[in-house]
Amino acid sequence: MAWIIKYTDSARKQLKKLDKQSAIRILDFMDERIFEGDNPRSIGKVLTGPKLGTYWRYRVGDYRIICDIQDGQLCVLVIEIGNRKEIYR
Repeated sequence: MAWIIKYTDSARKQLKKLDKQSAIRILDFMDERIFEGDNPRSIGKVLTGPKLGTYWRYRVGDYRIICDIQDGQLCVLVIEIGNRKEIYR
C-alpha cells in the first residue's frame, strides 16, 4: 500500500534552501522508503514531549525530517526539514 507524501509550505522552503545533492537525497529517501513502504513508523522514531507527541522523525545523513503520520488518509505530512543542529530549536 502506498502512502501519500505532502509537504507544508515551510518544508518546501527549507528543502529549496538546501544544496541540490542533499535535497535530492532527502526526496529519494521519502520516495523510496516512505512512499513505497508498508509502514512509515517502522523506519522512523517518535518524538517525545508535550508538543511533539504525534510527530515522527527520519534521519537522512545530517538532516532530519519531521513528519505527522495520518493513518486515516495514508498520508505523511512533512512539517520541517533541516540540519540536526538546528531542527529541534
